[in-house]
Amino acid sequence: MNAYGRQLLTSLRFLFFATLLLGLAYPALVFGVGQLAAPAQANGSIITVSGQPAGSSLLAQPVTGDGYFYPRPSAVGWDPSQSSASNLGPNQPALVAAIAKNRAAVAAREQVPPASVPMDAVTASGSGLDPDISPAYAALQVPRVARASGLGEAAVKALVAEHTSNGFLAFLGQPAVNTTTLNAALATLRAGH
Repeated sequence: MNAYGRQLLTSLRFLFFATLLLGLAYPALVFGVGQLAAPAQANGSIITVSGQPAGSSLLAQPVTGDGYFYPRPSAVGWDPSQSSASNLGPNQPALVAAIAKNRAAVAAREQVPPASVPMDAVTASGSGLDPDISPAYAALQVPRVARASGLGEAAVKALVAEHTSNGFLAFLGQPAVNTTTLNAALATLRAGH
């Protein structure tokens, strides 16, 4: 066999073993570790309502109507394939106008003065899909959700408290309320109510 043939055979052997190692063994190992260490996260953090998949706890869901908690505005129209921020700076007229418009809409919906609307209620997150809101924004929505759902403010406040991350689970010690899991719990509670 000449030098060219030996090099070709060596290349084919390398391709075969690299394909086995990097194309099959490594992905299987990563998949197995993910399934053992964090199965819910490895499978998309899917939440269910009445036994049916209702979304991922990692992504905000668009909300209409008064019976559920609204997440932050989305810069990408709730499309996960387009995840991104608006890329507008704090002094750009388009962002200033959007904040004013969102503040007026939230104030009207929640029947509060515009000055009491928290900043996360009027600005999108960096991904445009963040399901977390501040406890202040959740508290602002409790009376509306309680009226619309017929569950009463005490029950709705208890649900908010259950879905508020605190301590170690809170990013840098800041509590947050996951609107996707909160709304799924609301739907489940309303179905049994």
